[in-house]
Amino acid sequence: MPTHFAYLARCNDDTLYAGYTTDIEKREAAHNQGKGAHYTRIRRPISIIYSEQFETRSEAQKREYQLKQLKKQDKELLAGANTL
Repeated sequence: MPTHFAYLARCNDDTLYAGYTTDIEKREAAHNQGKGAHYTRIRRPISIIYSEQFETRSEAQKREYQLKQLKKQDKELLAGANTL
């Protein structure tokens, strides 16, 4: 059974993007190749700076939604506490 992740990525313009994946390294590469979200496509390169692991897709996507709702300051605090 695959592992699921919710993550935060820092974009080239210093904004933060929250996403979901089953493979962190592959997802980071895809973002940087211009595949995936329009938001990151126009803000390359990106680097994934934080992730949380979950057993199910549902749990990871719920956490992704929660991360998207956070203010940037709160995302920065979270990422600073547990950087990759």
